[in-house]
Order: sequence, then C-alpha cells, then structure tokens
Amino acid sequence: MLGRLHLITDTRPGRDALAVVRGALSAGVPVVQVRVEDDLSDRAAYEFARTVAELCRHAGARCLVNDRLHIALAVGADGGHVGALDLPVDAARRVLGPDGVLGATAREPAGAAEAVKAGASYLGVAPCYATTTRDGLPAAIGPAGIAAVAATATVPVIAIGGVTVAAVPELLAAGAYGIAVVGAISAAADPAAATTALLRALP
Repeated sequence: MLGRLHLITDTRPGRDALAVVRGALSAGVPVVQVRVEDDLSDRAAYEFARTVAELCRHAGARCLVNDRLHIALAVGADGGHVGALDLPVDAARRVLGPDGVLGATAREPAGAAEAVKAGASYLGVAPCYATTTRDGLPAAIGPAGIAAVAATATVPVIAIGGVTVAAVPELLAAGAYGIAVVGAISAAADPAAATTALLRALP
C-alpha cells in the first residue's frame, strides 16, 4: 500500500537534505521522493539517491527517484516519479518494469486518465497552492482541482504544492489519498516534529 505522506527532498544550496530525511524517517515518514536540482550531475545525484535509498531501507520506508529513472534503477529504489517534461508515462513504465512504483504529475482529469492508462501507480496532482520550491509552475488548482481529478481517478491521488498541515483536512475532503511536501518538513525547525504533525493529520 502506498504511504500517504511523501517527503520530497530539497537539495537547493544551503539545505541539509540528508539531515531532513533522517529526521523525517525517524518520525515514520513512509515515502521519500529524491528530487535533485537540474544542474546536479548524474554522479552527484546517484551518490545522494544511494544514501537516501539506504536510509529508507533501514527505516522500512519506500524510496522513489523523481525524473532520473536510470538513477532509480541504479540505487535499487522502489520506483520513480515523472513530470510533464520527463519521459512519457508509458516509456517510464517500460524502464521501471511492471512492479516498480510509478508516479505521474497531472493537473486535470483527462491528463490523469491518460497517465493511469499508460501505467501510473499514483497521480501527483499539482500545484495545489502557491509554492516557492520550484520556479515556472502553472497556477495553483486548489482543492477544487484535486476534487476534479480524484472524482474519476482509479489510483491514489497525492496532492502536491504548498501543502501545509493546516491544508490537509480540505485536501482529504476533496478526495486526496495523501500529500507530498517539501517545505512543510524541509523548512521546519524540527523536521521530525513536522513529520509527526503531518502524519497525525492523515488517516
């Protein structure tokens, strides 16, 4: 069963992403998505992802690698996640094989249905709210956008983008299965405590 809380790593300069991962895992985060900056070399991304994958294995959590599926395979991750500018979902499914967890980003029901038909295990529906962790994102879709996708989705819907613990109830009410966060954990003074608060807000 897919975990309801996903931590997406923040590897921007000045962040201690591994310390955040360790704190979140200590509090029981079930899924960690490795996301690295676009200009990071494959070698550096591999070393980081390998460490995160090892931490996840020791903690009994799932590790997914965003965008760079060859690295997901190389480090023995549980799967990956692809966005609009990455491999098409059907190609990503061929790369990961039939058993790997594959997330796909979606914004509206038609695109979500296509992603599921192509082999997505879950949908990352985004951005829910305004966020500063990524540049160039489209306008936020809010809980109504989540509800539109969730109403027809046949796989779990994970709400992403500016999600805070206060927003969890309305996202669940809109039909989200779970949430994925960056800043709500990575920017917290105590990532473990922030993780605990988010887990308590989820069923």
